Amino acid sequence: MSDVPVIKMRPKGRAQEQRMLIPSESMVVDALQSVPTGQLSDLAEIRRALAAKYGADACCPVTVQRHLVHISQEGSAPFWRVVDPDRPFARRMTGGPDHIREKLAGES
Repeated sequence: MSDVPVIKMRPKGRAQEQRMLIPSESMVVDALQSVPTGQLSDLAEIRRALAAKYGADACCPVTVQRHLVHISQEGSAPFWRVVDPDRPFARRMTGGPDHIREKLAGES
């Protein structure tokens, strides 16, 4: 699916602005499917890659987290590859930290 990127200008510092990508869920799903199996990747790197791909300076972390929660409920992409089971955010995922650990272990 080809989504039209939504990029909003937001303040950065006192006199600067930043182009912020507001990704769609399908953009996040596509990014997750490119993560190598069996290893935990950096969620911040996924956001940086999305921002670079769509010509933005940054990618909205709140939107990405909301999409990840929904993706974990739907089971539409391997969210466990970017959610650190030792971080508090993992508790918001379907199945929680233990499910993430099991999925990662099953891929190794």
